[in-house]
Amino acid sequence: MTAHPGTRRLLATWATLMALTVISMVSARLDQGDWQALPLWSAGLVLAATGFKAQRLLMVYLNLRAATPAWRGAFVGLVVLTLALIGGGYLVARLAG
Repeated sequence: MTAHPGTRRLLATWATLMALTVISMVSARLDQGDWQALPLWSAGLVLAATGFKAQRLLMVYLNLRAATPAWRGAFVGLVVLTLALIGGGYLVARLAG
């Protein structure tokens, strides 16, 4: 394993991140006409795509794949915690409204 990701890996990751951004945008705009809360499957898709994007950013662009397991675990744990808070907030707002 090299110390830095190669150009091919960076470009492939960038293309994946752009595709996931488009998927998130399309998923969030499917029920645009009535301006209701996103369906659960749509919100789940957006959160899953966001989680995968964050994982790719950490491992490729921040090069945490070369870091110790403690650093990887800490950053991935923070991402999971953030996504859980966002998902929980969405569910609470959906149940209360």
